[in-house]
Amino acid sequence: MCRPGFCYTLGAMEGKPIEHVTSARIPTDFGQFQLSLYRSAADGKEHLALVMGEVAGQSDVLVRIHSECFTGDVLGSRRCDCGPQLHHAMQRIAAAGRGVVVYLRQEGRGIGLADKLRAYNLQEMGYDTVDANLMLGHQADAREYTAAAHILHDLDVRSVQLLTNNPDKIAGLQTAGISVVARLPLTTAVTPENAAYLKTKVEKMRHLLDLDTMPVANGAARPSASRPFVTLSYAQSLDGSIAARRGQPTPLSGPEALHMTHHLRASHDAILVGIGTVLADDPRLTVRLVEGEQPQPVVVDGRLRFPLTAQLLHHPKRPLIITTIQADAARQTALEAAGAEVVRVAAAPDGRVSLLAALAALQSRGLGSVMVEGGAQIITSFLTAQLVDRVVITIVPRLLGGLPAITYLNGHTLPTLHHAHYHQLGADMVVTGEVG
Repeated sequence: MCRPGFCYTLGAMEGKPIEHVTSARIPTDFGQFQLSLYRSAADGKEHLALVMGEVAGQSDVLVRIHSECFTGDVLGSRRCDCGPQLHHAMQRIAAAGRGVVVYLRQEGRGIGLADKLRAYNLQEMGYDTVDANLMLGHQADAREYTAAAHILHDLDVRSVQLLTNNPDKIAGLQTAGISVVARLPLTTAVTPENAAYLKTKVEKMRHLLDLDTMPVANGAARPSASRPFVTLSYAQSLDGSIAARRGQPTPLSGPEALHMTHHLRASHDAILVGIGTVLADDPRLTVRLVEGEQPQPVVVDGRLRFPLTAQLLHHPKRPLIITTIQADAARQTALEAAGAEVVRVAAAPDGRVSLLAALAALQSRGLGSVMVEGGAQIITSFLTAQLVDRVVITIVPRLLGGLPAITYLNGHTLPTLHHAHYHQLGADMVVTGEVG
């Protein structure tokens, strides 16, 4: 069934798939709109159309298809960019003098508010927004845009300029017979709370965003502006031990917490440990229990004690060893011949590697997020240097009386944990929080 400029193929159109219930005038900060409520026969939900100006019979109408986000649209949550996108779209439409915001009631990319909040809790444990949806038994994105097409048809919109960064919306409307003549990007601000969410949108959901050129909210520093974002993650016993004794590897986490740790590794650009961990555990530092990108392995090694037999030399990515300017040149040559890359940075006043200089070196290589896994000296040094942004600590119901995670403060103070969350994973408890 077609007419010039608009051809729709939805066979259910003749069966009144959408019912216009009522409309009312809505004055807003952006101007006066007409709000129309529709009831969809397909999903039984009530959807909305916010209309400004005359759109009936018009072509190239400015349109935003917006999926409901209670936390972002109503509460102003900074975990996502939904609220700013909605308001920016209304502002753009008001400036143009006409247009439509189709507001679809498909909360949390179609999973509903309850599971959206559960997904938030999984994200606190290091899963990204896509993995969290999948773990809850949903699709990465369960939204569909048939109801939006029906509403635009009822409004007699002939063709649209779509305000979106999501190519799936374009495909969904075009499949439903809506002529999309142009895509207009919606640029909002990056905040420390939504940076990882936006990155996942780009990398896993194909959203058309250039994160490097997006503005930063309220003039705050972008998390990766001066150094990478640092997540400190480790497992400890109830009494705070990370090993039974120094130099002896002690497996602690249960299978569920290990699975979480591998998800966390896959969500970071690099994974960093101290040379003590390499000497004691000979770790692989790979993502094995989940699908995902392998992080860049990084070892802080001020005296180049890195063994030529270490498993890290067989990592899919060449291990990066960060040492001081004074480290032995012959040892560097041997390590690089074995397959490592050695980077020299300034030393701290105590002669060890300057962690700030190490992070700057990682930043210069385009590594925007680093997961620090240990050992005790590295954990303590990152915390006392105030270089940690987030912690993810697995607490195992065991008593070891062994090597504590945090040692030798030497008068330094530890940062404060904010917005702490507690999650049960099998027999383990995972504590997450922001550090400041």
